[in-house]
Amino acid sequence: MSRPPLHALQGFVAAVRHGNLTRAAESMHLTVSALSHQMRALEQRLGYPLLVRGARGVTATPDGERLLERIGPHLDAIAEALHPFAAPRGNVLSVSALPSMASAWLVPRLSGFLAAHPTIEINLQSTEAVADFVRDPEIDAALRVGRGEWPGTIAEHLFDEWLVPMANPALVERMGGVDAAPLSQWPLVGDPDGQWKRWFELVGQPPPARYVAMLDDTEAHHRAALGGVGVALGRLTRARLLLESGQLVALSRQRLRTAAGHWLVYPERSRSHGSFQVFREWLHAQAREHARHVAADEA
Repeated sequence: MSRPPLHALQGFVAAVRHGNLTRAAESMHLTVSALSHQMRALEQRLGYPLLVRGARGVTATPDGERLLERIGPHLDAIAEALHPFAAPRGNVLSVSALPSMASAWLVPRLSGFLAAHPTIEINLQSTEAVADFVRDPEIDAALRVGRGEWPGTIAEHLFDEWLVPMANPALVERMGGVDAAPLSQWPLVGDPDGQWKRWFELVGQPPPARYVAMLDDTEAHHRAALGGVGVALGRLTRARLLLESGQLVALSRQRLRTAAGHWLVYPERSRSHGSFQVFREWLHAQAREHARHVAADEA
């Protein structure tokens, strides 16, 4: 059998690691159609399926897992070996961020940064996947949510995350106003992590007897609140634009801090990237301003 084309093997590894053809195609600067064609051609060449395609993305078949184990480390080694010889990227800065964080917090602020630094080009990768700075050497930094514990990286705290009960205006009106009834008597959207329990302990009120729904996804909570399903204990950073636009209403001035905060994470090599240092200083300034606004709103 002739050798499979290297770009097809790279596409296969990217598809499995991203778990999504769209994100994998973006990482390789291909269209989804082109990447899908490569995968079908590779499967035909090898004689067995490599990927299982589902509604939520793609996963490797058992044969695909074995192939990934064989070729993945070699492709990583090639990428790492070529990195010192890569052409300087000048003022191009690649940043990875969660889609919700990118759209709700970073993107609305980027115009100011780019206006002040017109020679810097931001390549923003909006993805749920955690950036791997070894496997993705072109990524210079990432915005992550967690406790700051990512081995092999430099992690700098930006700001904390806070939870606030929020609902759409129609539900508030139907209930007779924000202060019409104790929060435990409102229809609440529950979570499996026990955040509502912590909230009621914070405010010294009894928890509800039941929840109208139980959801385990942060964005699903926000959508449920927007749709009038019930009151969500929403994340302030991600829901701030919805609150400022009046699409959601905060039902309390008190906030519950989460264990996971927002961090700037980057590899050691980014220290020598001039554009990254400019971006880093700007990002910390934006984070301090954001934290001040949150504190002022609570006062």
